[in-house]
Amino acid sequence: MSLKHLASTSSADEVAAALAQDGAVIVDNLISVDAVDKVAEELRPWIDATRFGPDDFSGRRTKRTGGLVGRSQGCRDLVMNPLVLATTKKVLSHAMSFQLHLTQVIAIDPGQPAQPIHRDQWAFDFFPFPKGYEVQCNTLWAMTDFTERNGATRVVPGSNHFDDKLQFREQDSVPAEMSKGSVLLYTGAVYHGGGANRSDATRVGINITYNVSWLRQEENQYLSVPLEIAKTLPVELLRLMGYARGAYALGYVDDLRDPIEVVRPDLRHAGLGDEETEKRMRQQAAEFLKA
Repeated sequence: MSLKHLASTSSADEVAAALAQDGAVIVDNLISVDAVDKVAEELRPWIDATRFGPDDFSGRRTKRTGGLVGRSQGCRDLVMNPLVLATTKKVLSHAMSFQLHLTQVIAIDPGQPAQPIHRDQWAFDFFPFPKGYEVQCNTLWAMTDFTERNGATRVVPGSNHFDDKLQFREQDSVPAEMSKGSVLLYTGAVYHGGGANRSDATRVGINITYNVSWLRQEENQYLSVPLEIAKTLPVELLRLMGYARGAYALGYVDDLRDPIEVVRPDLRHAGLGDEETEKRMRQQAAEFLKA
């Protein structure tokens, strides 16, 4: 079974439906090659300075460069991609809101063996989330062509419906082959892993993931993005990074202040978040008090 490919003109409903069915889908050529090259140029110094991974899971011939919101305008654009955000909103609609979970360049060098096949949601202390309850919606943007030979991410299609803590071999999965500028979307429940790079060139992708706001972020956005940079960012991006309540009583600052005030004091009376989320939060609180 191969992964489904959708056109860049596809709707969020179409992408979300594919994710619900297979746990992963590729949207072809969602950004231009020029945009990819711009991001690569912005990140080159940071990638060059990154060390290889310290263990077999992170990859001893793999570089993982984070902190991308603070380091690259192009990556901020990827984080805020309209189709990705609209899809994530649908996939994680059962939660009050979602947030930015992780930003990371994954550069797999020649000679890197295949990564163990896993679920990303295992990061949450291997908690057994109910089957069908998604807590993550993830993206992997192709900064180079992804081929089976150069280590394209491997996916077990439909495994988002499988039981937890299963073990799979490389041959149980299929490669997410895609062209530069395309993006693989996948859920936290689908089994997957980085492929073995048997080529003579580095395979580079940008992993940007989102999770429900009541769970801790894998990458600490508040410390990864210096405050002086955070103060210059758009409010919508700041809230996505976590400068917002994750639910009615989660994430406020000292005297019930909105977290956005820390970086934007001028928004002191902004409320609990965006208008839609604030309405849902107040409704949730009102319904709880009636119970």
